[in-house]
Amino acid sequence: MGKTVFCYDLPVFHKSPAMPDHNFDLHCHSNVSDGMLPPAELVARAAAQGVTVLSLTDHDDVAGLEAARTAALAHNIQLVNGVEISVTWGSHTLHIVGLQIDPAHPVLRMGLEGIRHGRSERAEKMAEQLDKAGIKDSLHGAYQHASNKNLIGRMHFARYLVDQGIVKDVRTVFKKYLVKGKPGYVSHQWATLAEAVGWIVASGGQAVIAHPGRYQMGSGKMHELLEEFKNLGGVGIEVVTGSHTPEQFPLYANLAQKFGLLSSRGSDFHAPGEGYRDIGRLPALPELCKPIWHDWVGC
Repeated sequence: MGKTVFCYDLPVFHKSPAMPDHNFDLHCHSNVSDGMLPPAELVARAAAQGVTVLSLTDHDDVAGLEAARTAALAHNIQLVNGVEISVTWGSHTLHIVGLQIDPAHPVLRMGLEGIRHGRSERAEKMAEQLDKAGIKDSLHGAYQHASNKNLIGRMHFARYLVDQGIVKDVRTVFKKYLVKGKPGYVSHQWATLAEAVGWIVASGGQAVIAHPGRYQMGSGKMHELLEEFKNLGGVGIEVVTGSHTPEQFPLYANLAQKFGLLSSRGSDFHAPGEGYRDIGRLPALPELCKPIWHDWVGC
């Protein structure tokens, strides 16, 4: 039987020969976390870009979903409840997307609250590191870019650095600052992989490894991650995403097939002009992929 979670209060679309495939974008951010657009504006932009099925996956928070759902109804978009959870796995920081979650589930809500509590402490340490590198007042500057003060993160610092003319754009920030071995980087203990997957599964959702091509690990370590993730109850991997190159699409499609994982697709959109791809503007999944939405009713 197909999953019915996300279609309960939205119109169900039935395919016909004249109707094109849905345009799925299952990874994006509003200003509830580190995006720039409020949830309603984000949904409106997605609709304008031809998205028909959207998941709002803010970092470690679900506060934007209610507003996004109201906007989705107005724009005739199917909204999938989502979240992106920060994870520490060995020496790596990973992101795990939860799709089809119940945002009110107490296990999930308590877990996310714990992660948010540690963000402000990390931000203070990041500002100290930037200060040592000669970049002053970065904590105040970062908070000026954060609509949700409980979710201060690297992107807010990045926008401050751009505003100050220290770097030309956000993409360049993450080559020169805020990453391992560069000024402003602070290691942090996020949720464990087991915790993140457990919270998602407990809330009725599907756990998906976000943008695996961004993690600096060899093939052996990636295989170890995927095996552990699958054993914990993870079911999907992002194959087509804004930070993957076209050459990486078949690589992760093959890994999805090898490990019996479903394939997902999402822009990881944060703001106009910031990322590599705009919301909804993604190529299709490779043909060998089994989509995460293969059994979602209405899709």
